[in-house]
Amino acid sequence: MLPAMTDDSREALVSTYTRLTREVLPRMAKNERQDWPVREDHCFQRIVLDTVCGGVWYDHLDRPAYRRAVALCHAIADGQADLQQLNHNSLVWRGKRRAD
Repeated sequence: MLPAMTDDSREALVSTYTRLTREVLPRMAKNERQDWPVREDHCFQRIVLDTVCGGVWYDHLDRPAYRRAVALCHAIADGQADLQQLNHNSLVWRGKRRAD
């Protein structure tokens, strides 16, 4: 389980999001969660932001929605979010996989 966010400032959210998607989640994917469909930092960033936006994130945002993205990173790390499904949704939105 990851520690809860205590600082909701933009700077803290950006820092936390970056650490979670560039370090924590990829490390978990490589060491603890071999069943996860992705391993690379940019894949976690894509999945999280696409999920937060309900589509391809850069079609919706000028900059990432850090508060919601951080919450989703925590849910992924805690096993409360289905990374298989989130990845599938992200790939469907991007036209790289067919919807079921």
